[in-house]
Order: sequence, then C-alpha cells, then structure tokens
Amino acid sequence: MSQDDRSRARRLPPARAGGASATGRVREQNEDALHVGEQIFVVADGMGGHAAGEVASRIAVEAMVELDAEGVLTAERLQRQVAVAADRIAARVAEDPGLGGMGTTLALVSATEGEGWTVLHLGDSRVYRLSETGLARLTRDHSEVEELMAAGLITEAEARTHPRRNVITRSLAAQGDARPDTTPVELHPGETLLLCTDGLTSELEDDAIETVLRQHAEPQEAADALVAAALDAGGRDNVTVLVVEIASMPA
Repeated sequence: MSQDDRSRARRLPPARAGGASATGRVREQNEDALHVGEQIFVVADGMGGHAAGEVASRIAVEAMVELDAEGVLTAERLQRQVAVAADRIAARVAEDPGLGGMGTTLALVSATEGEGWTVLHLGDSRVYRLSETGLARLTRDHSEVEELMAAGLITEAEARTHPRRNVITRSLAAQGDARPDTTPVELHPGETLLLCTDGLTSELEDDAIETVLRQHAEPQEAADALVAAALDAGGRDNVTVLVVEIASMPA
C-alpha cells in the first residue's frame, strides 16, 4: 500500500463504509492493509520488519477477500479461511526464508448466517461498536499487557507506556498461536463499527475516538478524521481505520 493511501467509501448493503490508512510520521513504510467489501470488512497490521510485514498483511487480507464472492457465510467458514491465510504465509516463508518471522494481526467483521454479524480477530487490532449508549470495545487484545491488566497487575493507563506493550501473544504467522477469537454480534441500523490497527489506539484514548466518530456522520469522513487525529497526536506507527455504519439488517 502506498504512503497515505486512501480507500474511498462505497455504499454497501446492509452497511456503508469508508476506510483510510497512513504510514505515519515515523515509519518509512506502511505495513497495514484493509478491505472494504460487500459483506466483509478487514484491517491487518503486518509485523516482521521492512517489506515482510507488508507481505503478511497483504496475504491475510487477500485471503479473506475471497469470501466476498461466496454468498452467505458462517463463523466456521471465516475460521477456516484464517487457517488458509496462515498456510499461505507459511508457504511464502518457505519460498523466501528472508521473510521468516513475518506475521500480521487481523480484525474482521462479516455479515454471517444465523449470527447476523460476526467479529473475528487476532492480535491487537481492534473492533469497536458505537451505539446510543457509547463506544464499546468488542475485542480483547492478544497481547502481554492485556493479560497483565486482566490479572490486575497493571492499569490501562500503565499499559499505554509499558515496555512490553507491543508484544503480541497471537498473530497470523507461519508459526505460533494463530487461533482467532470469533464473537457473534447483534447490530441495529444506525450503529457504527470501527475496525482499527494499534496505530490509532496507541495515539488516541477511547473517549477521543468516540468524539471524532460522533462529529462525522459519513463513514469516509470519520475514517479520514480519525487517521488525521492519530497523525496530529504523534503518528508514531502506521495507522489504519475502517468505519462501518449499519444501514439495515442482513438478509
């Protein structure tokens, strides 16, 4: 993905969405990837250094994009495709050992049969839900600091500056724990989903994210504004945002 690439909004039944991505003010290359699809919305944050992270995130997103042509999906089908993506990353590393150690986070929302919507994630890319009652996180980071917070050993404020805040415990990679968490979610027209890499959440706290979302009714405008806010706050990492407004219930 080129620097400061933008994925423009499209009207999508049963949702409309907009996405934006930027390299940031410190990194030389954008290793994030995103997809605005017909029924699948994805962000991924590549890891593994120059070039390798970009390869991993692209492989992951391209694998999940294939599902858009399949019609009605299930949570189980999403999980199987994550395994396909992991196999493709492993095959790519086998072809080019110089890419060894590459991996990617993955955050995905899809309209699914029975569940209505399904949230799937690996790593510390997140999915949020904005409703009348406020902004709520739908995912739990697969990270060391999240485990420390769950154990009551550090606070959320301490986690933001903890020396191991970037250590991921699950990711989509050739080796390691690549089991995604999936959660069925009942959404209602007018609610908004936010998918983002940690380039957003490391710069903006949740209340600031909610303020920006409420200031912009159009998904593309909201995505652009969130990326701009992360850059203004420091932009120390690649930042990718996908805003999905629920327009109707899935068929």
